[in-house]
Amino acid sequence: MMRFAGRPRSTAVKAPSAPVLKSAREIELMRAAGRIVCRVHEEMRRLVRPGVKVAELGDAADAIIREAGGVAPEQVKVHTPYLGGGFGRRLDADFIPAAVSAAQKLGRPVQLIWTREDDMTHDNYRPPAHDTATAGFDADGNLIAWKLDLVGPSITARWAPAVVADAIDPFAVEAAANYPYAVPNVQVRFLRHEIGIDVGYWRSVSHATNCFVAESFMDELAHSKRADPYEYRRALLADKPLWRNVLDLAADKAGWGKAQDGVYQGIALMEGYNTYMAQVADITVRGGKIKVEKITCAVDCGQVINPSGVRANVESAVIFGLSAALWGQVDIDGGRVRQQNFDTMRILRIDEIPEIEIHIVDSERDPGGMGEPATALVAPAVANAYYAARFDRVRSLPFSALGLA
Repeated sequence: MMRFAGRPRSTAVKAPSAPVLKSAREIELMRAAGRIVCRVHEEMRRLVRPGVKVAELGDAADAIIREAGGVAPEQVKVHTPYLGGGFGRRLDADFIPAAVSAAQKLGRPVQLIWTREDDMTHDNYRPPAHDTATAGFDADGNLIAWKLDLVGPSITARWAPAVVADAIDPFAVEAAANYPYAVPNVQVRFLRHEIGIDVGYWRSVSHATNCFVAESFMDELAHSKRADPYEYRRALLADKPLWRNVLDLAADKAGWGKAQDGVYQGIALMEGYNTYMAQVADITVRGGKIKVEKITCAVDCGQVINPSGVRANVESAVIFGLSAALWGQVDIDGGRVRQQNFDTMRILRIDEIPEIEIHIVDSERDPGGMGEPATALVAPAVANAYYAARFDRVRSLPFSALGLA
């Protein structure tokens, strides 16, 4: 799907045990996910007043202002507003220098606002991935080996190169290194392969690509054994009560296996940021296109301080993740980004948003993160539901590239 440029670097996650060398049966499949823009819904902006002093934000913005304006630290003061819909985009402060330059030239306050086209064509996009999943079974049909090879660029190599100088990029192996299923031989490897453009943090970071690979592949393994996907997962989680609890809750509340005629279900499971989550997608297929009717989400994020905040984050993340799964794609042609606004970068419209049902587990664990995890489960849950509908596997994203959205 994609030609990679740059020098590869191979790293590996330490496995619980060495993978078996031989198995009675082996399944190997590849999956791919492309670049996606962050789609910040509030324009990138910066207000600069020349001559103010004292820095009070992060060192990044402060340093950029000083470098762009050639001013001393005591001449800089950064006012930090609430983040808004950043989703990782505002970790990069590349929109500041132009505002600094304009304010210095004019000698008065300047507010710089990027257009939608500015932002979409100058983003640091979600890293693409091209991954291979392999599983081995013994003579009795038991799953005894799991191997996942992840290939893609590293965000951290740009942001904090010292972190990955002699170590694995922790933001490249999320939802992969913590493989929960009871399989005696597990190996996860990451091959860093740069593509010639800067990549950045996107909502849920590598959870989104890795959960798609891991959980849709688990579904394939279940079907290869003629087993129910929910029951197959459940049987491999006997010693993982937190994972198993949300899986059971999502299946129960979604009425797993009891969908009405013409409605098909898929399931996915993940832990991210100390939050355990399972989703069931109910879909229909109309004219060859996927229509997501309902997402049922079970959430164990530890102690819940504000339930309405949990629900709002899940709803937002589901919509964000579903938009990306259906249409999220950035194409670069002749060095320029093709997608420049919402006419070419589709997102869900109000009348396309599915019913979202959320069930929160009562827990005394320390609170986990809620802003990102639900984003990642949508794509595999919907892909697995599509297989139930058409017996055809989705092994790349977005669905629209396959004519399904």
